[in-house]
Amino acid sequence: MRFAIMPFLAILAGCGFGHVNQGQVVAYHKNTGMITLVADSNYREPDRPRFDVVPAITIHRPDDPRQMGPAPEPGKLLALDAAHSQVIVYDSATGGLRAVPYTLISEQDGIRQADPRVAGARFPQVDRSSGAITVYWPHLHKLMEFSVPPQFRDLPEDTWRIGDEIRYYYKDPAQALRLMNVSKTDLDKAGK
Repeated sequence: MRFAIMPFLAILAGCGFGHVNQGQVVAYHKNTGMITLVADSNYREPDRPRFDVVPAITIHRPDDPRQMGPAPEPGKLLALDAAHSQVIVYDSATGGLRAVPYTLISEQDGIRQADPRVAGARFPQVDRSSGAITVYWPHLHKLMEFSVPPQFRDLPEDTWRIGDEIRYYYKDPAQALRLMNVSKTDLDKAGK
């Protein structure tokens, strides 16, 4: 997968001096073109992202629509901390990260996106009465169902959605010149 990213970086290198950043989208306002993301502190290992750099960054999508891939889908579920039985979510009210304890109901590892259990399915699947939430972690290849304590059951559904990962090139930190939706781009085909 690392080699598939090389064509994107080569294109960016031809653009002159600029910068590249990446992160998970936590808000996207299609009408204004504003994208808010939590940056990846572990960007040197693309297969092991760590979306934990706050405060979140807000950028404007590229002015030229040809310089942007598919529109990003936002979500505030950033990380799974299985060792402490908690998930990490972005809290829009505070602009920080929040640990939410969970009780595991079931999990299945080794699940790829083409697997019939997740292909075409919409996640998260939220049952507000029981507090059960089913999510698919694409980086972990994990399908997981867990419940959260009652005080977290009324949080908006996007709290439990894993937002798209994006990578963008910029010169002005507030304006993306090129943007790639990593979550919705087949990097194996992009490298050919």
